Amino acid sequence: MPAAGKKTIEDVELQGSRVLVRVDFNVPTTGSVASGSVQISDDSRIRAVLPTVEYLRDRACRVMLCSHMGRPDGEVDPDLRLTPIRDRLSELLGVEVLDARGPAGRVPVMVMESMAAGDVALLENLRFNKREERNDGGFARKLSALGDVFVNDAFGTAHRAHASTVGVAEQMPAVAGLLMARELEMLGACLESPERPVVAVIGGAKVSDKIAVLTRLAGVVDTVLVGGGMVSAFLAASGSIDADPVDFAEIEAARSLLRDSEARIVIPADVVTAMEFSKDAEPTTTGIPEISDGALVLDIGPDSVARYAEEIARAKTVIWNGPMGVFEWPAFAAGTTSVAQAIAANDDCVNVVGGGSTAEAVGALGLRDRFTHVSTGGGASLEYLEGKTLPGVAALLDAVEPELAVANESED
Repeated sequence: MPAAGKKTIEDVELQGSRVLVRVDFNVPTTGSVASGSVQISDDSRIRAVLPTVEYLRDRACRVMLCSHMGRPDGEVDPDLRLTPIRDRLSELLGVEVLDARGPAGRVPVMVMESMAAGDVALLENLRFNKREERNDGGFARKLSALGDVFVNDAFGTAHRAHASTVGVAEQMPAVAGLLMARELEMLGACLESPERPVVAVIGGAKVSDKIAVLTRLAGVVDTVLVGGGMVSAFLAASGSIDADPVDFAEIEAARSLLRDSEARIVIPADVVTAMEFSKDAEPTTTGIPEISDGALVLDIGPDSVARYAEEIARAKTVIWNGPMGVFEWPAFAAGTTSVAQAIAANDDCVNVVGGGSTAEAVGALGLRDRFTHVSTGGGASLEYLEGKTLPGVAALLDAVEPELAVANESED
């Protein structure tokens, strides 16, 4: 069933409606809003919601968008205002996006009342109001007064039970936007009905950060390729290196996975190390037995890259979450770059990238268009892959009402 069994904007009548849309415009920027020098360094999250906005405009809706940006802790931070977002969205849509101010107060209501069919407005940063992250009922009611229907198209915040993700959905009909629907469909398909063989490429600093997703995927995929800082824990757990400097709990987590996993877990045969965690540290490529005492594993090595590329080339489905090393530093970026290129080169597979740093790496390499789906959610995609229920998704209307589902079953 599409969109994880939830209704989408294609399932409800929206012609001429006032629509409140939760989006995720928490995009990376440089410079200062106050000085007018801010630049959006990656607008992919803004572009991702354009189909939903255009769908609503085509149906003569009045569209009120709302988003957070950064962590202002309930205070107004000039550098976290959404002015540059509104300007960029106006460019992409080819129409002026109105400044709805707020996020609470009378101005947003007045702006909505003055809007014509097809107009789009954007509220100010939701997190300028302390009640947003508290899922305050009063704040949710103020937001819900701005629309007849609520559309959640912010997968990146679906794991947060905030006023604009859960509270509003309790006040009015709530459905998924086109982006939210695609996120749920693509991630869900990889877990529930993937074409085999399935390869999961999992990186990250610690096993404990990924233990839940590793455990879940190990029962779904055929092969797990391990990268990132957690390589050390797996090497120690397998007896390939001494435990130092790996935390004992990390080693135990890795050992349990190696012992109990239904999937084949592949650990690097060589790595790139350094004696200190620094951009300017001297990189050393070495086989596993020759790793120096106290060395930090900061990337996978060339032999491992070749092995991983072979596994990826045979795959029909690839799930990638987490870089292979400290890809932000050129000396330790080769593993992530090579894995990204190997996945992109396999034209015969469905490949899905978890959000966060992995999506950032794919974007920086200019390979986004070569992937089947690049998630806009970091923490949300990780929790969804872990099998957790996302509050922002659970709050949406079910595609099949429980009563109807029961009736259909009885008819069979």
